[in-house]
Amino acid sequence: MIDGIQIRPSTPADDEPRDAFVRALPRATFFHLAGWRRVVERVFCHAPMDLLAVDGDRIVGVLPLMGCRSLRGGRALISVPYAVYGGPVGETPSIERALYEAAEARALDLRVQRLELRCREDPGLDLPRSDLYATFIRDLPAREEDVLARMPKKARADARKARQEHDLVLDEGRWYVADLVRLFHRNKRSLGSPAMPRRWFTEILTEFGRDATVHLVRRGAEPLAAVMSFFFRDTVLAYHSGTADGADRSYKASVFMYMALQEWSVAAGYQTFDFGRSRKDSGPCQFKTHQGFEARDLHYRFRLVQDRATPSLNPSNPKTKVLRETWSRMPLWLTTSLSSPAAKYLP
Repeated sequence: MIDGIQIRPSTPADDEPRDAFVRALPRATFFHLAGWRRVVERVFCHAPMDLLAVDGDRIVGVLPLMGCRSLRGGRALISVPYAVYGGPVGETPSIERALYEAAEARALDLRVQRLELRCREDPGLDLPRSDLYATFIRDLPAREEDVLARMPKKARADARKARQEHDLVLDEGRWYVADLVRLFHRNKRSLGSPAMPRRWFTEILTEFGRDATVHLVRRGAEPLAAVMSFFFRDTVLAYHSGTADGADRSYKASVFMYMALQEWSVAAGYQTFDFGRSRKDSGPCQFKTHQGFEARDLHYRFRLVQDRATPSLNPSNPKTKVLRETWSRMPLWLTTSLSSPAAKYLP
């Protein structure tokens, strides 16, 4: 208890006022919404452990939190699984600190491997950190034509060529989810990584309604690339995506897709474009930088309980090379089948 503020578990009955609080709080993100917890629980059966800070009947802070099983058989408390942003958000830093301390006490009581906070902004916690990831966010221009005009010269030329010479077009529709899933799985297989199951995508669309959609890039009737985006306040967040083999090399499909998606966002009245998270040492990070976006550090923090070090199961770790190469050589039907159970343990 701090100054009359109580920290308590969140219940489904809290979801509506909680979401109203999250939508009004500048530090909160799309992934702090209760709907993300509901999708994760339905698809992967991870245990919800969300915490609320309340002042009387008024919500003043939220820490989305879930208990997730790992490949090694242990459990971690993660804020937020399958999301790029998370951590405690509240009306004051002291409220956010109180939410963290309650989560830390839960982690110690359960003797989990770790408590993981995927904070977008510095939470001011003296904890082990990960400097692996960056995010890419910038304001959208006032006019659609200014999206292309402000792109770096090479990216601008590629996008113009994709539209004028290759006749690429961008369509929007939730019914393109099947194309997205197919392209997403092919890309993940090539990268040597399990993908999210089809149900994940359909549940997101069902849960979030008008706050999520799919865009498809096509050349004639040929699907070349697709992306699922989320809408939160004045922001479009480009999230899951996939591109056909050779489509970037031959048609610059990804350059066109994100340029056209920004144009669509301007036309729809949005003011900010969130290009999502990438590893700092990765090709996607370089791609986003070359599109004119500036990398911003993400502030992931870890309270280690039984773990001795922060998580290292990622492509930057040379020890995962054999696993990634083995996965990439497997037939697509097999990796698609294995992805669903594997993804449960890779939150």
